[in-house]
Amino acid sequence: MKKGKQKDKDELRPEYKRSDFPGGLVRGKYAKRLAESSNIVVLKPEVAKAFPNEEAVNNALLPLINLVQTTTTRSTKRSGRGAKILQ
Repeated sequence: MKKGKQKDKDELRPEYKRSDFPGGLVRGKYAKRLAESSNIVVLKPEVAKAFPNEEAVNNALLPLINLVQTTTTRSTKRSGRGAKILQ
């Protein structure tokens, strides 16, 4: 079965009129806001090859995050004690 000819994609539907849009028609009007609120992360191809799925990425990163938080907490406490001794 053949498809019918498609109309020009820049045309509005018959029920809309350009006068219904006083600010004009803007392509990508909400793109910036969507990008700011989105939680999608694009990985470099070489990084994506190392992880077959979302679970593998989470399993690799969560222990690293815990290690960084633990290390940061310990170093802060140590420097706090050292500063008291010097004063």
